Amino acid sequence: MFENLDAPVSVSFVFDSETRSVEPRHLKWNGRVYEIEKIGLHHTFRNGRTLFHVFSVVSKTLFFRLVLNTDNLHWRLEQIADKLSN
Repeated sequence: MFENLDAPVSVSFVFDSETRSVEPRHLKWNGRVYEIEKIGLHHTFRNGRTLFHVFSVVSKTLFFRLVLNTDNLHWRLEQIADKLSN
């Protein structure tokens, strides 16, 4: 089941200068650390002048939709679901 949220989340990520790409590696939410095993979709959108990056990622047991605000570099958790959801 998908659950919509609007929660702050800590994300560790790597910037690769050769490919000029950002890749989230871990996230910390509700006191737990989740290793990101796979990145699904990544897209950007603007709200006014602010650019947002949206990442759909998978840990061992959960799906997450993460949003990075490039103005303040804060991450938000927008959606979570278990892997058994359709």
